[in-house]
Amino acid sequence: MNICFIGGGNMATALIGGLLGKGFTAGQISVVEISADNRARLQRDFAVHAVEHPAEGLSGSDVVVCAVKPQQLREVAQQLAPMLGKQLLISIAAGVRADDLARWSGSQAVVRAMPNTPALIQSGMTGLYAMPAVTAAQREQAQSILAAAGETLWLQDEAMLDAVTAISGSGPAYVFYFIEALQQAACELGFNAEDARRLSLATFLGASKLAACSDEDVSVLRARVTSRNGTTERALLSLAANRVASHIVQAAHAAAARAKEMGDELGAQS
Repeated sequence: MNICFIGGGNMATALIGGLLGKGFTAGQISVVEISADNRARLQRDFAVHAVEHPAEGLSGSDVVVCAVKPQQLREVAQQLAPMLGKQLLISIAAGVRADDLARWSGSQAVVRAMPNTPALIQSGMTGLYAMPAVTAAQREQAQSILAAAGETLWLQDEAMLDAVTAISGSGPAYVFYFIEALQQAACELGFNAEDARRLSLATFLGASKLAACSDEDVSVLRARVTSRNGTTERALLSLAANRVASHIVQAAHAAAARAKEMGDELGAQS
């Protein structure tokens, strides 16, 4: 399988690094990137074929991965349209719906993917949706590419990608927000910034690993840490009084609504 990435930014870099780590060769990967500095970086770091013009990168490709910003995807897809044959077309742009990408590119073999930033360390989570024309073999191709950066979840309903965007796509920012607050609290309680960071990150990482390794629901794990009339109970009562859980749920709904709005806005482009 030969893969052509359109765009050589952070997410493309994460996927390329993951693919090479899974046994793909540099010769199987090409990248179309307009920045000369980025092309030089990609060639230096991964020895892949990095080119400026799409026709060079698409030659001999089986899969084309559009790794550009959502606002750029229509122009890129229309530029690619005359050059596309039977390749599978994968988009990792948030919001842009498969039907719109198919309309712009002229290809019905479209898979939408919603990865997140932990893909940069091969610990990502990606939601995937395939249009009906995508074959079983092409689904396997998409799976092998996105699984190189972490876990995957296939969806039957494309609309659920808005929910994926809200939970795992935007989710790392929620986690970082919580860590920031925990660090602030640690500093206010007397720790210096370095120790506050260590305490907060180690706690979050350890708790996440414990939850991931356990067969028990996280609510059970939470209850096990919460001794009656103890320090944890006092903290959780404060969170409950301030409706923190409800606000987190509302925030995720707001993100999902914005993802749908983006799809409407970007799909309205001719």
